[in-house]
Amino acid sequence: MRTLDRLLDSGVVAVLRDIDPEAMPEVAAALQAGGVTALEVTADAHDASGTIAELAPTVDDDVLVGAGTVMDPATASRVIEAGAAFVVSPHLDPEVVRTANRRGVVVGPGVMTPTEAADAMAAGADLLKIFPASTVGPGHLGAIAGPLGDVPIMPTGGIGPDNVEAFFESGAAVVGAGSALIDYDAVERGDYEAVEAHAREFVDAVEDARE
Repeated sequence: MRTLDRLLDSGVVAVLRDIDPEAMPEVAAALQAGGVTALEVTADAHDASGTIAELAPTVDDDVLVGAGTVMDPATASRVIEAGAAFVVSPHLDPEVVRTANRRGVVVGPGVMTPTEAADAMAAGADLLKIFPASTVGPGHLGAIAGPLGDVPIMPTGGIGPDNVEAFFESGAAVVGAGSALIDYDAVERGDYEAVEAHAREFVDAVEDARE
């Protein structure tokens, strides 16, 4: 529960996709400097478990490193063994949820409908990832949060500084973001000051929305 509280307090989870593992520590440091305290390494990357194992010890004590795009229980086990503090999926696989539950790791399966949300809760989900959030918008999130609001909701996909307030107003506890939060062009250039500034803009928007 302490990890879940820290994840929710972060306000935004940075989705780290297709980033060179060698650049990952510098990207993570820039995001931390920009105020990001939850990092999600996608498990579809080459040797994602190795990346998590190497990255987790390098971040600040208040920063969580987790795994995203976890598609099956075997992958869930690998990333948890590597040190992932949380596991997120784009879909609902009850066995992934149970694997994380058995290991005492926070898990957030992807759901879209009320039925999927209820099934995720029954399986033991710690939070619900609404994905892709931009497809359905804040109104859909609010409709699900009404009857199923006992579990925190994390919309992900298509969320940026211009619409993040609407998602929090509709019941989001935390949001996930990739390119809207991470300046991939700056990463390619090695301009980590720009990565930090871009992240800070998003974090500031989240803080304003939550106030």
